[in-house]
Amino acid sequence: MGAPSQSTSDKKATRDAYGEALAELGALRQDIVVLDADLSGSTKTADFKKKFPERFFNVGVAEQNLVGHAAGLSLSGFVPFASSFAMFLSGRAWEVVRNSVVYPKLNVKLVASHGGITVGEDGASHQCIEDFAIMRVIPEMTVICPADFNETKQVIHEIAAYKGPVYVRVGRPAIPLIQRENYKFQIGKAEVLSEGKDVCIIACGVMVSEAMIAVEELKAKGISATLLNMATIKPIDKETILAKAKECGAVVTAEEHNVVGGLGSAVSEFLSEEYPVPVLKVGMKDTFGKSGTWGGLMDYFGLRAKDVVSHAEQAIAKKKK
Repeated sequence: MGAPSQSTSDKKATRDAYGEALAELGALRQDIVVLDADLSGSTKTADFKKKFPERFFNVGVAEQNLVGHAAGLSLSGFVPFASSFAMFLSGRAWEVVRNSVVYPKLNVKLVASHGGITVGEDGASHQCIEDFAIMRVIPEMTVICPADFNETKQVIHEIAAYKGPVYVRVGRPAIPLIQRENYKFQIGKAEVLSEGKDVCIIACGVMVSEAMIAVEELKAKGISATLLNMATIKPIDKETILAKAKECGAVVTAEEHNVVGGLGSAVSEFLSEEYPVPVLKVGMKDTFGKSGTWGGLMDYFGLRAKDVVSHAEQAIAKKKK
């Protein structure tokens, strides 16, 4: 079986995978309903709307109502998928998510598009870099950020079968597909993309693609790196993190999110109690985004493979002290 690799020519957005998976689920299950806050073209729920208009609800620009309606539909025996931009679904509707969905353990799926700085030209007001933090802090909430188109389709099918509230972030840009054999997404389980002994890189979302490039650049420097695709940010895969931290002795996290409260924080919180090792974080360094092309913003804010490489080298140096 070959090692996972990336397709340099075939790129697709994870939000497009969400739209496709919803349409597939709609054909398979009559209890699937979809709600949107007047953004169905952008969130890709329009794919479901075209095929199953009687099971699609546009509540308008009212995210609190969006989540409240989803809660009611769940109580009526349906499995609702509610979508909007990450900034509004996680931010504006947070209290309703907490008290009307997660606290009563309702079977509601919140799928937010346009997360992170790869929203690009929409600017800082729409570039949600806080959603992992504010969603994972809710007790018993599941938080997921898939790495590519193919994984996203698996995620959406998996959460439809899972009983309980889930938050998933999907993205706007077309990103490389990861070529892998026999991969099966499991909630709470990391995907091991490469094995190494010098440093463990833990990434999610678009940063998995950058981390895969970084692994090859590190290899050229004589550094062997383990790479984990940590699609499930909560519940995080503690068993795998602990095993790899013991093998490597240094960890780097990579996320399209504020370094405060996200994947890096989740990893650090666990390892600080169980097996303290140097943990360096690649991400937004507690600063808002800017308007620009998504690629330019990734460069500007240090979310590229070269930044993962430099953090890995620093983490290795720290463990040797």
